[in-house]
Amino acid sequence: EPFVADEYIERLAWRTPGGGSRGGEAFDPKRLLEEFVNHIQELQVMDERIQRKVEKLEQQCQKEAKEFAKKVQELQKSNQVAFQHFQELDEHISYVATKVCHLGDQLEGVNTPRQRAVEAQKLMKYFNEFLDGELKSDVFTNSEKIKEAADIIQKLHLIAQELPFDRFSEVKSKIASKYHDLECQLIQEFTSAQRRGEISRMREVAAVLLHFKGYSHCVDVYIKQCQEGAFLRNDVFEDAAILCQRVNKQVGEVFSNPETVLAKLIQNIFEVKLQSYVKDQLEEHRKSDAEQYLKNLYDLYTRTTNLSSKLMEFNLGTDKQTFLSKLIKSIFISYLENYIEVEIGYLKSRSAMILQRYYDSKNHQKRSIGTGGIQDLKERIRQRTNLPLGPSIDTHGETFLSQEVVVNLLQETKQAFERCHRLSDPSDLPKNAFRIFSMLVDFLCTEHIDYALETGLAGIPSSDSKNANLYFLDVVHQANTIFHLFDKQFNDHLMPLISSSPKLSECLQKKKDIIEQMEVKLDMGIDRTLNCMIGQMKHILAAEQKKTDFKPEDENNVLIQYTNACVKVCGYVRKQVEKIRNSMDGKNVDTVLMELGVRFHRLIYEHLQQYSYSCMGGMLAICDVAEYRKCAKDFKIALVLQLFDTLHALCNLLVVAPDNLKQVCSGEQLANLDKNILHSFVQLRVDYRSARLARHFS
Repeated sequence: EPFVADEYIERLAWRTPGGGSRGGEAFDPKRLLEEFVNHIQELQVMDERIQRKVEKLEQQCQKEAKEFAKKVQELQKSNQVAFQHFQELDEHISYVATKVCHLGDQLEGVNTPRQRAVEAQKLMKYFNEFLDGELKSDVFTNSEKIKEAADIIQKLHLIAQELPFDRFSEVKSKIASKYHDLECQLIQEFTSAQRRGEISRMREVAAVLLHFKGYSHCVDVYIKQCQEGAFLRNDVFEDAAILCQRVNKQVGEVFSNPETVLAKLIQNIFEVKLQSYVKDQLEEHRKSDAEQYLKNLYDLYTRTTNLSSKLMEFNLGTDKQTFLSKLIKSIFISYLENYIEVEIGYLKSRSAMILQRYYDSKNHQKRSIGTGGIQDLKERIRQRTNLPLGPSIDTHGETFLSQEVVVNLLQETKQAFERCHRLSDPSDLPKNAFRIFSMLVDFLCTEHIDYALETGLAGIPSSDSKNANLYFLDVVHQANTIFHLFDKQFNDHLMPLISSSPKLSECLQKKKDIIEQMEVKLDMGIDRTLNCMIGQMKHILAAEQKKTDFKPEDENNVLIQYTNACVKVCGYVRKQVEKIRNSMDGKNVDTVLMELGVRFHRLIYEHLQQYSYSCMGGMLAICDVAEYRKCAKDFKIALVLQLFDTLHALCNLLVVAPDNLKQVCSGEQLANLDKNILHSFVQLRVDYRSARLARHFS
């Protein structure tokens, strides 16, 4: 613990008798002083003793440090001597090693020719046996030494090829015969070992055959036997994948070039098994059933490419992607060359059949729309004048649009796009996709939708027809739904195929043109339908509105709140507004309702101008207009409601007191109107000709 002087003094005083009040003893300063003096002397003696000990230890430490430094110097000198000896020894070892290597090279230089000479002597001995026509050596007669015999005969075969034929024809023939016999024996041995599943024996025989011409035949035998019993199920692609997986594990244990053998197996599977299977599946339907042919072609090509993807994980050499692509191309090249022609032909016949089946179900004979100069002239006149050219056709409420037909056409086209994506060459993909899209436009847009629009336009009655049934809005509703489906397929299935090609702008333009063409006919049909609605309202007003409604004979006995004509017109308008809302979506609803509302207002305005109004008749007219205004609220269009508010204010001029006419005309709703309009309404009053009223208004 750290030394604290105060605490040490306190403990010393506490232990000294008389040094404190302990035990009631009196304090004795002399004894305490004496104790302190004695203790100081003891401490001084202890300090001197410790100091002497410290000096002794320091001297001893200095002595040992000198001895250690001397010893380190001696060790360093010894280390330098040892290092010099090591260098000398290393140089000596290097010198000896050089001598040994030189001696080894000399020995090898002597031994190699000797070994070659011995080997040449043996070969000459074996050659003499062939020359004599009698094979006596054990290596040729002992079947267990087939490996050594194979090595010898392979070398003799090479030597025999260098000999002149005229002198050594017989021996060359014998060597070739033996070469062939041994080769056949080795292949037979390999075959037997493969059947027994002896991998080590297969590896030994394959290594021997590697230097023979028949090595490739050995590989062929291996490939053939691998496939025995491998294709027993119906799924040849799955069988092929399992076979390759199994062989891939084994081939490396048998052959020195496993990637070449596995590639040859795969090539054999593609060119024999798969090609014959594909041919059987496709040729059966190629000319008789285009639909099944295209389905089979798509399915087989997809399964083949999937198999190729699985095989990519194996080691097949450097460029396995190109290798597998060539194999696939060799199988399908004859079918893919004219694929798009088959696709377009099938799509055309299938689409025509779907449409014809639909029209037959409706007992409808599709009429010709007509083309050429006269038809084009009619079309231009109709677009500019909005007049119906030709007789009106009664469609009996049939729109000749079918979502089922549309879904079928889109489904067929979707499948065609999928096949096109898979089966087309990347360079031809945008062009082929555009051809399929053109077929969709022809049959869906032109033959179905456009025909329905033309038929719908022809079915719209003239504006002066009575009790006309207006079905064109149903055509609009269904056409709108079909446009959404058409646009969705365009974005989902066509765009990915053409997005990065020049065909994109061509497709977008074609789509824009066909939609604009149909929008013109839709606008025309809607406009004529609105005219028919206004015509129906005119018929209702002409039939139901009487002159006495606004100039009753008995001014004091008017019991009705609004006229019968007003009730029927409002009922008719509400039905048409609901129908428009159900037939359209988005801003189109507001646009059409605003147009109908403006025409409805103009009709009521012009209708009111045809009558004279007594005071009570003016009140009834105001009630009618109030009901019309209530009906206008259903439009939910600010402009239409504003028009009827203004018309309601104008009707107040029919009943206001002559003295208040100027005040009413300067009101908020009438102040901005032309004075002639105000005057025209005031003239409708039966009391207009009175001098007082004319004077006040002027």
